[in-house]
Amino acid sequence: MKKLIIVITAAISVTGLTVLSGCGGAKSDAVDYASYVNPFIGTGGHGHTFPGAIMPHGMIQPSPDTRIDGWDACSGYYYSDSLLNGFTQTHLSGTGCADYGDFLIIPTVGEQVIDEQVDTLQNRPYASGFSKANEMAEPGYYTTFLDRYGVKAEITSTQRAALYRFTFPEAEDAGFIIDLDYSIQNQTNLDMKLEVVSDTEIRGYKMSKYWAFDQQLSFYAKFSKPFTVETVTDTIMSTKGQSLARCKALVKLAPTAKDEQVYVKIGISAVDWDGARKNLEAEIPEWDFDGIKAASRKAWNEYLGKIDVSSDDADDLAVFYTAMYHTGISPNLFTDVDGRYLGMDRKPHQGDPEHPIYTIFSLWDTYRAFHPLMTIIDTDRNNDYINSLLTKYQEGGLLPMWELAGNYTATMTGYHAVSVMADALSKGISNFDPELAYKAAVRSAVWDTTGIVTPELVKKALMPKSKEYKNTLGFIPWDKEHESVAKGLEYAYDDWCISLLAEAAGDSAGVEEYKAKGQAYRHYFDPVTRFMRGRDEKGNWHLPFNPRSSNHREDDYCEGTAWQWTWYVPHDVEGLIGLMGGNEKFVEKLDSLFTADSSLEGDLVSADISGLIGQYAHGNEPSHHILHLYNYAGEPWKTQELVDQVMKEQYRNDVDGLSGNEDCGQMSSWYVLNSLGFYQVAPGKPVYSIGRPWFREASVNMPNGKNIEISVENFSKENKYIESVTLDGEPLDSPFFTHDQIRNGAKFHYVMSDKPTRWGVKK
Repeated sequence: MKKLIIVITAAISVTGLTVLSGCGGAKSDAVDYASYVNPFIGTGGHGHTFPGAIMPHGMIQPSPDTRIDGWDACSGYYYSDSLLNGFTQTHLSGTGCADYGDFLIIPTVGEQVIDEQVDTLQNRPYASGFSKANEMAEPGYYTTFLDRYGVKAEITSTQRAALYRFTFPEAEDAGFIIDLDYSIQNQTNLDMKLEVVSDTEIRGYKMSKYWAFDQQLSFYAKFSKPFTVETVTDTIMSTKGQSLARCKALVKLAPTAKDEQVYVKIGISAVDWDGARKNLEAEIPEWDFDGIKAASRKAWNEYLGKIDVSSDDADDLAVFYTAMYHTGISPNLFTDVDGRYLGMDRKPHQGDPEHPIYTIFSLWDTYRAFHPLMTIIDTDRNNDYINSLLTKYQEGGLLPMWELAGNYTATMTGYHAVSVMADALSKGISNFDPELAYKAAVRSAVWDTTGIVTPELVKKALMPKSKEYKNTLGFIPWDKEHESVAKGLEYAYDDWCISLLAEAAGDSAGVEEYKAKGQAYRHYFDPVTRFMRGRDEKGNWHLPFNPRSSNHREDDYCEGTAWQWTWYVPHDVEGLIGLMGGNEKFVEKLDSLFTADSSLEGDLVSADISGLIGQYAHGNEPSHHILHLYNYAGEPWKTQELVDQVMKEQYRNDVDGLSGNEDCGQMSSWYVLNSLGFYQVAPGKPVYSIGRPWFREASVNMPNGKNIEISVENFSKENKYIESVTLDGEPLDSPFFTHDQIRNGAKFHYVMSDKPTRWGVKK
């Protein structure tokens, strides 16, 4: 880590002035934004990120794997580990559940040890020690040294294929192990096949069952040096007495000379191994490692350069551009070079490579900030995301909640695909069929388990009875459904979003119906305690009540408590203020959130409730809009000081630099937007709430060629309060602005102060 920070600092001293000159105009192609990124941020603590060599939103995501089991193995890598299992081709970034870790490869010298393979250990028998002094990562490139084998490993990649460069010592017994039965969390392998195509080519296929119940993937690998292969296809007994299938290739090379470089390139496809071969041959036809690495870095610079920021602080640049980097990891490309992809119906489909299908939709997280960020910096790709979701609806029978590798996972609550669609519509950047979107949204809002292509176990969670209760009783009884309050509040917001889709589809009756359902949050508000609370089927409050109580996934809330969920009415903050008794009482209650005792109580306190300021939990998504609620109640300086506190305390240039799971770009998207000085409280309502700008100058380089330029007078970290703001030269007296005001470019000028001001307060 220290070595990496030194490298970043050196890069900043060379190029920092270039970043400054890029602000307020078209971005400079000379800026090496990638030099600011620290891929190790979030690989410690509970950030669950990985440092592999990837392309923006790439299909393949090769990275080192250091552990197999436990919550902090979700990405396969944990910074403090000292043993490395090898390199797998698929990973999840920042999730709280694990999957993937497919097609492990590790170079070997000497005996290839695969026994004893025990399912309770973090490392396989062939794992190697490695030193942090020899490890380095940057966008599109990763390297480390395998101490056990004396081999330097390097990785780079294209969108669908990885290229490895291994530097061997002089050895008579060099080789590789390719492990198909390996996976993160010891998943159930339903089917595995290995086939040696030639003395330089191997292909394989596997079907596994874990978070994704039906995850199939194929690979095609080519080696630069001929080999012989011994395959291992046997079974071992698990510690629970289960028979576990194994499938490995023990690859043996001819003797290697000192510092001989052996290359391996691997393509993958969710369709078949012919697709994997086509992906590999189209994207890596030669062995040009340095050329692929340079192309990957160029792609990252184009993505990262969507926003220029100016800072003399090396850590600030590292945190910002690593946040941008994390927003560029998922959703992942799911379409092969020939346009084929695996549908939700588990069948291959022919699609359009120019408008590909994507996978990994962590919608409970990403609808809040990631997709709103995309509506500003990457509108075409965001439309491809939406059309991917609609295609999945047509093939699988329902919009996904949390989609993984063409599978419904039924993870989390709500039906937030409708939010993503409604937000794009509200901003006039929707290149999709509004009638189809409306039909798909309504299907998500009613209880109907028919016609959904998914296992029965998934279907029950994907289509919970809570939808029936909210449509008949008007609320969800806590004695009938877990997480009743969280579901009810999220359904109310999503139903309000559906009213926007109904309007676009020309259904006036639907507009009124779903607007009314958007008010269902009122059923959960207790005027005595002024918390959102569970009610039983007869309408009685759930007793006993403790707003600090948490019983993970089995109480009235979802990964949170009454303290956090009480504020979840993003689409009708004014209505919530009314329920609280007006601005003064609302602010009083909101103040108490940040000053309350941070202790949590319960049988199984959710580990996701983290990053606490009082009972505000920035480490998990339900809290992410709350800081901006002061703007609605006439005390915007409190939004400014709390945003400042979170930026200073909960995002750091450190392996433990995130206060919770990265969650597929959501934690980082929050940072990116707030560092620019604003945040969207309610996607679907194209209004941005102003917080506190973090950089002296910034420029958002929009896809239409326009720029959002931000300049700050009296800039310092101490000056966290706004004295005045102008937008395109005109005074801005409210702490809000609309998407219409920035869609064709805008110039913001802030004047800051070290003391709270009355700026933004209604006269």
